[in-house]
Amino acid sequence: MQTIDSDTHVIETERTWDFMEPGDRKYRPVLVGSRGDSPIEYWIVDGGFWGAARFSDRDFKKLSHLAGRDMEAPRETREMDDIQRRLQHMDELGVDIQVLYPSIFIMAGATRPEVDVAVCRGYNRWLAHIWSQSTDRLPWVCVPPLLSMPDSLDELRWSRERGAVGVFMRGVEGQRLLHDPYFFPLYEEAQRLDLPITVHIGNSNPDMTAMLAQHSEGGGTFWSLRLALVGAFHALVLSGVPERFPRLRFGFIEGASQWIPYVLNDLQRRRPGLCGGVISDILRANRLYVTCQTNEDIAYLTNLIGEGNLLIGTDYGHNDSASELTALRNLRGGGRITPEQYRKITHDNPKTFYGL
Repeated sequence: MQTIDSDTHVIETERTWDFMEPGDRKYRPVLVGSRGDSPIEYWIVDGGFWGAARFSDRDFKKLSHLAGRDMEAPRETREMDDIQRRLQHMDELGVDIQVLYPSIFIMAGATRPEVDVAVCRGYNRWLAHIWSQSTDRLPWVCVPPLLSMPDSLDELRWSRERGAVGVFMRGVEGQRLLHDPYFFPLYEEAQRLDLPITVHIGNSNPDMTAMLAQHSEGGGTFWSLRLALVGAFHALVLSGVPERFPRLRFGFIEGASQWIPYVLNDLQRRRPGLCGGVISDILRANRLYVTCQTNEDIAYLTNLIGEGNLLIGTDYGHNDSASELTALRNLRGGGRITPEQYRKITHDNPKTFYGL
């Protein structure tokens, strides 16, 4: 049985943008120094701030100690300087496949279509290069330039042939929510290509993120990133988007899973006949998958929604509240779930969701 890590990351570096096409390089992201006392570097794209670029090794050691869990991945593996070393580290962690997600796109987005196309296209070509050296162990999610729908569809087709197993979206996409009919051509093409929509925690609405960033001590990223994902789940189901695209799968990545009972209860009150009134069928019937964390009551969740729709990821490469490099190994310990549940969460469900 292969063990599949459903959420890992690459940390983009200046070398990433060497994969941009020559005519696009005028929009190449620029790495700038830290702000104030922070050791973190930042990306500037088209004159705008696109968020944190990388973290120091010291940060990983300190945060791992404070959190009481392993968050520390070698710099050369998280920045993809040494792909073979990353594969070796996966072997050490007992992981056969890591699904790769971006970092730069989580909290930012372009304001001009030509910039969006250039940066997304360069990123996708870098990931295709990584996949080509990984013997199929590093599949990835395509980042579509959503300000240009024709180019987004082209990127899905190009990426599908080069190792992509999903389509990256954030809980809020600019001025649109994910049930907006603007995205229906994307969903139709993703369905045709058998690519799931992977809704990762994130928010590319600049006004919302700027407002909440001023109040980070009050959980600004929780509001703007995690709750945006929860809202997207609710809106997609309530608006009937999964019913409109009956073969399309949706995943909700890195937002934990214990919000599911609250949201399902609210959906049932708003649409009493949803799934015949059987609340436990909502995820299964709508092909919705959610990543869980090891500190959650997974036995309770599986009793509510069944065993076929939970995934788990380590958030490899990041140093935040979702990061736990040994999450898949830790999930097995403690006797909190059965061996069958473990197999489903770490193999059967991600294999089905990503079409591996």
